[in-house]
Amino acid sequence: QVQLVESGGGLVQPGGSLRLSCAVSRNIFSTYVMGWYRQAPGKQRELVATMTSGGTTNYADSVKGRFTISRDNARNTVSLQMNSLKTEDTAVYYCNARATWTAAYNYWGQGTQVTVSS
Repeated sequence: QVQLVESGGGLVQPGGSLRLSCAVSRNIFSTYVMGWYRQAPGKQRELVATMTSGGTTNYADSVKGRFTISRDNARNTVSLQMNSLKTEDTAVYYCNARATWTAAYNYWGQGTQVTVSS
């Protein structure tokens, strides 16, 4: 079955950059939408960015112009480049893969902590 493993989280100062990566155990990029979500303590999980296999992207208003999602189908990976980080970006970031035709096929990584603090 499909498994997702995130990496690249850590501590960074405000204004800094961080790049998250997600490795997928099976090649599902031909049909699945890939995305990044995040959850801060005491808050609901929220969408950060998604990308279809065709390259269509969707970003949360709070990260537009600062974050960039990308995918490499040959290596079964999806990445999130985060620039100009703010303290409010602090959260656990989760990689996600979902089918376009049914909500039953929806996979999540274990999460990676991103902390933005001076």
